[in-house]
Amino acid sequence: MTSFEPVAHGGPRHTVPVDVHLVLRRDGGSGPEVLLSRRAGPVYAAGMWHLPSGHLEPGEDMVEGVIREAREETGVVIAAEDVAAAVTVHHRPPRGAGSRIGVLFEVRRWSGAPRVMEPDRCDGMGWYPLDGLPDPMVAYCRAGLDAYRAGLPAAVHFQRPGDPVAYAADAVDRTRLVPGPPTGGVELPRRLREFAEHAVGRIAEAADTSWARTGSRVWRLTGSGGGIWYLKQHRGPAFHDREVAAYRAWVPVLGRGAPRLVAADPAVRAVVVTALAGRSPRGMLLDAAAEVHLHRELGRLARALHRSAPERPAGPATAAATVKRHLEEARPHLAAGDEELVLGLVPIYEDLPRPVLVPTHGDLQYRNVLLADDGEVTLFDFERSEYATATRDMVRLSDTWTGRADLRTAFLDGYGRALTPAEELAQDCEAAFDAVSGIAYGARHQDPEVTERGHRTLSRLHASHRARSR
Repeated sequence: MTSFEPVAHGGPRHTVPVDVHLVLRRDGGSGPEVLLSRRAGPVYAAGMWHLPSGHLEPGEDMVEGVIREAREETGVVIAAEDVAAAVTVHHRPPRGAGSRIGVLFEVRRWSGAPRVMEPDRCDGMGWYPLDGLPDPMVAYCRAGLDAYRAGLPAAVHFQRPGDPVAYAADAVDRTRLVPGPPTGGVELPRRLREFAEHAVGRIAEAADTSWARTGSRVWRLTGSGGGIWYLKQHRGPAFHDREVAAYRAWVPVLGRGAPRLVAADPAVRAVVVTALAGRSPRGMLLDAAAEVHLHRELGRLARALHRSAPERPAGPATAAATVKRHLEEARPHLAAGDEELVLGLVPIYEDLPRPVLVPTHGDLQYRNVLLADDGEVTLFDFERSEYATATRDMVRLSDTWTGRADLRTAFLDGYGRALTPAEELAQDCEAAFDAVSGIAYGARHQDPEVTERGHRTLSRLHASHRARSR
């Protein structure tokens, strides 16, 4: 309700209530999706879709308010550092003369599965594409999402008496989008900006370069003096700890072949690293010679990383339990014979001589590689680094070797040695296990690229095992 505050001069001062709105965002199969709830019961706009939202309580700030509303309405738990301001809407409803301020907050990381927590006020909840919002939707909410989709910081949405509460495509649109000042990029969350600027000085521009569906977020930073760095916020403390440990202990042996760690802060799970030249070979059309060169250089970098610290003996075999857990989730998405193939490889793998473990990248594939115009090859993204078998570190890259024996030969040439027969068999087993894990992950996170890589791997292994059995 609109209120008036007495002042000493000029008459009463106009004040308005403040609403907070949760834009819980995830990456869907066809683009970004947001969580919407359908209002129900004796509430305003019953039967219409709306963002989870509510009024501030006395003494509560906006970030506290949106975190509370998220927990009360959807059951998800959000940390304050994961809340980012998105859009402010000045709204006047079609009934009554008062106006209000609505502030939309974007959240891309949370814990818990969203569900209806207040059935007396909400009778539906679901994920909807930003470019495919459902009907009927509260026009006020739609105005905020229109500004959000346009990447603008504010909107004015003053409805007139008689206007419908619900958004209607054929009705007069009362939304007026308000642009912000030119910034040359996106705005960083406050704590991340403070961390980054303490490490490298004032930042003139930040551009979001995150991969879809990875969970971690990455920004390309341009300093006021023209320097370039990358800021990465990890999805969780385990990934942060792994990457920081790798940068400090293993990655320096790669020299110019990897970024250098500039700063790390476990409180915000973030690192700043130096920038590298080049483009990702993912999706590039390389001629045969250029791709052979790429794989030879990747073999050289993998060898250096694997030798960056002493070897360790492998512990007891644990493949069976892990593989069976992934099979439970992947089973609806497997082709005929896939499960039998994978289960048949488990005892073979566990009967192999126990391998040694070495420092590994953990996710060696094209998307974590850069190829410069002068042919220099570099690695980045060490958040999955761990002690593992050398062959396990080659599994995802080996997807590019199907039908290209020259690429495999080039990699091993750079690596400095051929694989032993036991390592060849171990790599087949590890590829199958990774494929099942990838199919399960891809189905759960709607990542078709990872899912397809898993299916390709299993198809290749079927073909090679048929050839050996003849």
